[in-house]
Formats: sequence, structure tokens, C-alpha cells
Amino acid sequence: MAPDSDKPDPLIQMAETIKQITEKPGVYIMKDESGQVIYVGKAINLRKRVASYFQRQDTHSAKTALMVTRVADIETVVTASEKEALILESSLIKRHRPRFNVVLKDDKRYPSIRINVKAAYPKIEIVRKTPKDGAVYFGPFTSAHGVRQTVKMINKTFPLRKCSDRSMGHRTRPCIHYQMKQCLAPCCLDVNADDYKAIVKEVILFLKGRTPELIKRIQRQMQKAAERLDFEMAAALRDRMQALEKTLERQVTVTTDFLDRDVIGISGNIDFRVLSVMTLRRGFLQGIRHFEMTQVPSEPAELVAQFLGQYYEKVHDIPIEVLVPILPDNAALMEETLSEWKGRRVKIRQPIKGEKRRLLEMAQTNAANTLREKIQRISQDADILEGLKRRLHMDRLPQRIECFDNSNLAGTHPVAAMVVFEHGRPYKNGYRRFSIRTVAAPDDYATMAEVLTRRFKKINAANPEPDLLLVDGGKGQLGIAISVLTDLGLSGQFSVAGIAKKDVQRGETDDKIYLPNRANPVNLGRDGRLLLLLQQIRDEAHRFAITFQRKTRGRAMVGSQLDCIAGVGPKRKALLLKHFGGIKKIRAATAQEISELPGITVSLAQAIKQALT
Repeated sequence: MAPDSDKPDPLIQMAETIKQITEKPGVYIMKDESGQVIYVGKAINLRKRVASYFQRQDTHSAKTALMVTRVADIETVVTASEKEALILESSLIKRHRPRFNVVLKDDKRYPSIRINVKAAYPKIEIVRKTPKDGAVYFGPFTSAHGVRQTVKMINKTFPLRKCSDRSMGHRTRPCIHYQMKQCLAPCCLDVNADDYKAIVKEVILFLKGRTPELIKRIQRQMQKAAERLDFEMAAALRDRMQALEKTLERQVTVTTDFLDRDVIGISGNIDFRVLSVMTLRRGFLQGIRHFEMTQVPSEPAELVAQFLGQYYEKVHDIPIEVLVPILPDNAALMEETLSEWKGRRVKIRQPIKGEKRRLLEMAQTNAANTLREKIQRISQDADILEGLKRRLHMDRLPQRIECFDNSNLAGTHPVAAMVVFEHGRPYKNGYRRFSIRTVAAPDDYATMAEVLTRRFKKINAANPEPDLLLVDGGKGQLGIAISVLTDLGLSGQFSVAGIAKKDVQRGETDDKIYLPNRANPVNLGRDGRLLLLLQQIRDEAHRFAITFQRKTRGRAMVGSQLDCIAGVGPKRKALLLKHFGGIKKIRAATAQEISELPGITVSLAQAIKQALT
């Protein structure tokens, strides 16, 4: 067949597109034939930068060459300066998550410490989100346990309030923390706001890593208290100083200049890289975060540039120095942008020798170790999946496993849950909950049939079919699953199995795995990891279903208890739940506290207390 002479040459079209692009600074957005954004970049001269992709393509890396072959359209956004282009580039990458860009995943939020300095009496909070709301944030920290221990130590050492903003306005007497001298009780007592904020400043100094300076400051306060014969205050300050000295002994000093800096190490190749950020504050190592990246830019300078822009845009505590294994593209521009975000000069350095080089090598070693552990873990997971494929007689690896479980309490509030494991690991974005609609009486088989029908009647990109469907139950539940799939025309499209608990009375030692058209359980061999993975998936489905069932039952109980009280309608019920946060807290409140809410009289408050006791 002769080629279609009317169809324009894509290279000629692209050349014409490039001619129309301005030479001003801005951002360029590359799209494929389907209109999907595949790459976002910035440039001081948009036309020259875009043209460079299509000139001398033989010098491109394999990844860049592949990207160029898929570009069907290019859009540009002109900005007033290259700095604005840098910020816009980071924003567009987070929005579109292009395949050929470095994209920092936000699916795991690390904990941070928050102090709302705008409040009259601030408190310490552990949060996962860090909006720019005027509060002071520290972190994020890699260890949730470490953050909790730090907050616990602060609450013992510094007498800040522990109660929530809601309960603080309704307390009538100090709590036990006041009796233990761990709180000044601003909720009930007249506490000088300036004295309280002085303690808050000490906490901020501690969290900034300036513990030696804080110890000297408390020591001076202790001496002044002793001179004016305020021995009780002097003793409290002495205890605070000793607690800080013990904390200082446990911290690891890694630099002698005691500056705030981050050190970045990179290990891996274009297909898979680990980037580690080592956080040092006042010379003390606070923690290390690791980022896993696939299909990243082959040029390390481009990788570092894209990472710095995305990482520090959402980090409140920007250091004054960042050490990198290779300077990013437009290092001066990046320094200027980071300095503007921090409010003071920030330097980006590639150390060659000395103490800073030792820090960089430490970060590189951490990245290499994390990469090796990740590869070993992937290899082990692949071995387990290969073993399951062989033992369950599957035609493909069970890379996506879905498991279903039902839950009810004596037949009431029936629910079901689905959990998803991908590559042997939980994929929580794929989890689903089901409120049962068609089954009134307790019937596990009918419930399973409804849930599987709702799940598999529509399979698409958002709900792909699994490689293995696992149902919690024996031959009966397995038979229901096969029947539903047959009715939906999905029989044979993926593997199905049932997992049943062992019968101790019969002397069984392991849970049993059943396959269709097979009377006896499957022998999984000597590799205990195979059964362990299936048990882990089943237990996760069980946990997820029971948690949902408890929440459903709890909501129903709350509704029934409040609905039966004369004078409490939907608006007052919503007001009570919103203010107190739950039925337990309403029950614990006094009638006086309940009557302080708008629209609730003293007599109605007493009726609510009587109904809930």
C-alpha cells in the first residue's frame, strides 16, 4: 500500500512548532499522542532549549532519546524570570507527575513537630501535614517512634500544656500534669503569657539543635533564681538542665563547625536510584531520609536540580548549606531560590576534600546500603512470588493479589473488605470497603457473592483484574467465587484460591489453601514463606474488615443513643459530636460543660447526661 502522501511528516511539524516558540524564559511541557504530559522542564531561552532535544539526537542518553520519540506536542508558559520558571516547573511536576521527570512521592507522609506560636499558650503537636499557616514546624522525621520519644521528653522537661484547644476552654480544674509539675495549667490558672512564651522559646531552641546554648541559658536562670532565694524555681531549672544534659550525651556529633546543613547522597543507575538526605542541625545528626526513584534522568546534575526544587519547596527547616555529589544545573539560581524561601543566604556546595567530603561519603554510603537492601528485598519477594506461581499452578506471577473477607456482629451491620498486595507488599490505595446492601440475615456465602459481583462487574484501568483472587474461607467460599466469576464471564482469566484456618481439634498444624476442582488442600512445600505471605494477606483483610465493621457499628450506636433523647435533633446532635468529638467524650463531660453549647439548656444537658449514663 502506498504511503499516505496527505499525512504531514511529524519531524516537519515539530520543526514548525519550535519556530513558533518564544526565546523568553519559561517552562515547556512535552506531551505524547494521547495528550499525556511526559516531561516538564524550564529554560532561560525556551526555543533554544526545546530545539536542543531534536538536534544531534545521537548524543542523547537512552532515556532522553526514548522520550524524544514520544513527543507529539509541546506547550510553553512564559515567566518573568528563570526563578519563576523554576517554581512553576516544580508545581507542574507535582500536578502532572510526568513519566520522564523526577517525582517525589507523597504517599508516605513523615511526622513533624508543630508549635502554633500564634496561640496565647502554644502546645507541642505531632502532625503529618505542614501547611504554611504561621506555625513553627520541625522535621519531617523518619522515625515516628523517635518523634514520640522527643515529644515525651519535652513534655516532661518543659511545663507546656498538654490538653487540646477544645478541652482547654471547658476545663474547671487542673489535670494530673499540673500535679506532676509538668504543666502550668493555663487552662484554669492565671499564667503570665510572657513567662509561658519564654518556655516556648526554650523548646524551639532545643528542637533547633541548640541544646548547649539552651543549657547555658537555663543555668543563668537557675543562678538568678537562687540569688533571689527562689529555691523552688532554682530546683525546677536544675532538673530541666540535667535532663537536657542527658539528652545531649546521647546525640551524635558529626561536625565541628556546628552548622545547619543537609548532605545528599545518590546511588544506583537510570532504572533505579536511591537518594539519601542526611539532616544535620548544629552539628548533630538528626536523621536520614531515603527516596526511591525509577526511570530518573541519566544526568546526575539534572536529577539533583529537580530533586532540590521539589524537596525544599515543602520543607520548613531549610539549612544554610546543602552538600551534593554534583552541582545541579543552574546552581546559582537554585541557591537564590532557596535563600528566598529561607530568608537568608543558602549555599549549595560540592565538597572535594576535608570534613565536608567525609560527610558526603557518609551520605553516599547510606544511599548505597539502602539500595542494596532494597534490591535484596525485591529479589526475595520475587522468589516468593515465583514459588506461589509454581505451587498454585498459575500461568503468571501473582504480582497483584486481592483478598476478600466478611465481618458482622451476630448478623448485624454486615460489611466486607478487599485488600490488595502488589509485588508481595500492601498497596493501600487499592483497598476497598463494602457496606452490604442485599443481604439482611447473616449469610457469609450471599455476602461474598454480592461483594465479588460488585467488585468484578467492572474491570478497567482504575480497577484492574488481579493475578490471584484469594477468599477467606474453605471450599464453600471458593465455590461462590468461581460461580460469580463464571456468571460475569471471567472464568479462567485469573487464578482463584481459598484460605481456611487450621482445625486444631483434628490435629491440623497449618492453614489450608484450596484450589478449584481439587478436593485436597495444596501442598506448598517446605518454603514456609509462601504460606506466611498468604496468611499475612488474609490477616490484613480480616483486620481491615473488622475495623470497618466496628466503625459502622459505632456510628449506629452513637446515632441511636442521641436520637432517643427528647429535644436533641439532627442539628444539636451534630453540634455535640463536633464539639466533643464522640459519644465517650460527651458521656465524660459535665452537665455544665454541655449546657455551655449554644441552644442547649441546663435541663436538656442534664437529660443528655442521664440518657448516656
